[in-house]
Amino acid sequence: MTENYSIDQNPHKGNKGITRAFRAAVNSWNGLVFAVREESAFRQELTLACILIPVSFILRISPVEHIVLFGSVILVLIVELLNSSVEAAIDRISFEKHGLSQRAKDFGSAAVMLALILCFVSWTCILLPLLSKASSIRQIV
Repeated sequence: MTENYSIDQNPHKGNKGITRAFRAAVNSWNGLVFAVREESAFRQELTLACILIPVSFILRISPVEHIVLFGSVILVLIVELLNSSVEAAIDRISFEKHGLSQRAKDFGSAAVMLALILCFVSWTCILLPLLSKASSIRQIV
């Protein structure tokens, strides 16, 4: 980066105030629509979210546990969007195989895997006590 750079030189930074917020919202919406249309992994994880989030609201758990369950699912979607953006940027540069490009894509994939593991562990840690409590009630009856 050169010392003479000014944000005024960037043609994409001209919006301010409510116009900037509106354009950012439109861009965000466009990104979500594109992810649903074009990214199969995002669609799979969104399907999982559409199942798990309603389930979390019917569970008799604390507000903090609701936040953990909801947050872990949303985190998977966020990390998948970031991974897809890294892949898109790399593919824009070149479709040619390169070690650094592959490494960047693998890092993004690893991040998604870690988010999925976190989601699984969170749900397991919160659901197992509920399931064991439910099975012990059935044994009493």
